[in-house]
Amino acid sequence: MKNYIVLVFALSFGILSAQESLFNGQQVSSPEIHPDKSVTFRLNAPQADSVYVTGDFLPSVKVQSPYGEMDGPGKALLTKDEKGVWTYTTEALAPELYNYAFIIDGFKTTDPANPFLIRDVASVMNIFIVPGEQADLYRVQDVPHGTVASRWYDSEGLGMDRKISIYTPPGYEQETKKYPVLYLLHGAGGDEEAWLTLGRTSQIMDNLIAQGKAQPMLVVMPNGNVIQDAAPGAGSAGYYTPNFMVPKTMNGMYEANFDEIIRFVEDNYRVKANKENRAIAGLSMGGYHALHISRYYPDTFDYVGLFSAAIMARGDESGEGVYSNFKETLKTQMDNGYERYWIAIGKTDFLYEANKDYRATLDEMGMPYEYVETKGGHIWRNWRVYLSDFVPLLFQE
Repeated sequence: MKNYIVLVFALSFGILSAQESLFNGQQVSSPEIHPDKSVTFRLNAPQADSVYVTGDFLPSVKVQSPYGEMDGPGKALLTKDEKGVWTYTTEALAPELYNYAFIIDGFKTTDPANPFLIRDVASVMNIFIVPGEQADLYRVQDVPHGTVASRWYDSEGLGMDRKISIYTPPGYEQETKKYPVLYLLHGAGGDEEAWLTLGRTSQIMDNLIAQGKAQPMLVVMPNGNVIQDAAPGAGSAGYYTPNFMVPKTMNGMYEANFDEIIRFVEDNYRVKANKENRAIAGLSMGGYHALHISRYYPDTFDYVGLFSAAIMARGDESGEGVYSNFKETLKTQMDNGYERYWIAIGKTDFLYEANKDYRATLDEMGMPYEYVETKGGHIWRNWRVYLSDFVPLLFQE
């Protein structure tokens, strides 16, 4: 009987402890978005001496990077109450998808009250969306939804099977018609998941198609890092720390073997397999890839989008001369004709001058292009807007 009582007590204590951990752990609401679009952050940390919040909703500060001075997120001090809960409330914020983290006694960490996270290279951050205007494109709305599939294709040129993300528009599975394709390329440190998680591609596509602003299309998002078969943690290399610049990333190998990706898509999906129904676009390193892929295959894409393109000289290890005869192949691309050559960049982007020089080259050649200049620097906030503005320009009959 005594052992039974002890057992019952132990079980009861364990259940109560579990309940306490579940219900009395981080019992705060954070972040709380108010009707006036201000946002309150809270953290239950009675033992902490200081708590800051840092994120892209705060005024930016200048930080040093390997590429020079860049804009970085600011930080704001939270106030501690008598219960040990730290609080900070912003002014009204513009509609946008924002990221943030806490700095507790100098240690940067995520918000334990917010389970919604994204990874950018090796940094994990919380996110929240202030609704309205442009940000409504980034939200899941009550509209027909497309499908995102993770597929593997055999790359003979790179010697491995490689993972690729493919968005098919609403109704694709029920239809028999063929669709155009946008090949959408990520930046340095990204992978086949980046445009989906950081770029909100599937939400943007669903909403633009539902609004009648974009044609239904496939969006193909490959991994541009030629030594990887998939994103860190999703491939054969297992779990490892992601790097910003992966070896052999911009050496011509990706561009030289990009036709394998096109063949895989056109062999496995109902798509319109001609120049008029292919587009390619990318951000930063992906803009660099889009520039070179479109001129290396100069009669393949009718639409090219360069978002903050990393236009810079790189060594060519492709064995195919991908970067050779640069102006000559651009001229061939121009002479073959295309619908749109679209360049966008922020005024404070560290690649601004490189893009300015590239536009001067195009002007000298008489190669037509459209140019969009926005506020801000080398940030996802701009790239989501560029995608939202570029997609409605594609495949309009």
